[in-house]
Amino acid sequence: MNEQNMMKPYVIGLDLGGTNSVFGIVDARGDIKATTAIKTGGFQTAEAYVDACVEALQPIIEQVGGLEKIKAMGIGAPNANYYKGTIEFAPNLPWAHDCIVPLAKMFSDRLSGIPVGMTNDANAAAIGEMVYGVARGMKNFIVITLGTGVGSGIVVNGQLLYGSDGFAGELGHVTMVRGAEGRSCGCGRTGCLEAYCSATGVARTAREMLQNSNRPSLLREMDPEKITSLDVSIAASKGDELAQEIYAFTGKMLGEACADFAAFSSPEAFIFFGGMVKAGELIMKPIREAYDAHVMKVFRGKAQFLISGLDGASAAVLGASAIGWEIQ
Repeated sequence: MNEQNMMKPYVIGLDLGGTNSVFGIVDARGDIKATTAIKTGGFQTAEAYVDACVEALQPIIEQVGGLEKIKAMGIGAPNANYYKGTIEFAPNLPWAHDCIVPLAKMFSDRLSGIPVGMTNDANAAAIGEMVYGVARGMKNFIVITLGTGVGSGIVVNGQLLYGSDGFAGELGHVTMVRGAEGRSCGCGRTGCLEAYCSATGVARTAREMLQNSNRPSLLREMDPEKITSLDVSIAASKGDELAQEIYAFTGKMLGEACADFAAFSSPEAFIFFGGMVKAGELIMKPIREAYDAHVMKVFRGKAQFLISGLDGASAAVLGASAIGWEIQ
């Protein structure tokens, strides 16, 4: 560790999700020394969001010795431009839905000018898995994050895929259902993978299946508009056939999508990250079966299907912090 890092031994990592924003103060070994979180929603402007974040950060910054101990900050966020430090037209963020937000500069200005870097939230998760998780030693893999939306971090030959503008790898917005029957997506298009296979997509599937049939289900005891993917998972684990069918439908679509993704990067593994993977085999079994049924023969039997090796938001927080260490 150089002299500067000895004087400033920590970076801030921010996993900015559609539902929660999780902060960690991380040392050079990848140990999270302090953490805090706020709800991402409920803010109408980016300025209000940053104000709330900085307020939440103050106690944990003081806990590690103050801002003078912080070298930099790294952010993993939806629709983040790695090259420009901006969030651009993020479907699931009210304060960035229709505009470009210079979030890295806003945080830097509020935190006494410390350097701030950004990448896509799923890219941050991929970095975390590559350095600390189940992707250690791998050079070709795809992380798929299943949360409020569907994100992806693609690693090819040991390097994250950013593309010419920083936005490569938006696999959650490949079109799975074409035509008028495709669901509307927050990105403005229809039929996207995210509209079906995110946590919100699972809830939409539940409401549709309940409306279109009279089959008995534990989910009928709930207000349809309040059903979440967790409710579906709990019902499915209790043997509820309709809930299990919802996961079978979701997993089948994910497996078909992965079969297509294999064709362009031939990954060693697909790594699934996020709250939905807590459903375990309810989601993973139909993913594998659909993949095997649809993937080209040349790729069959080669890719592993893994669940994130890091607990909670650790992968994304650690991945975001790694961006901070890279900043000169």
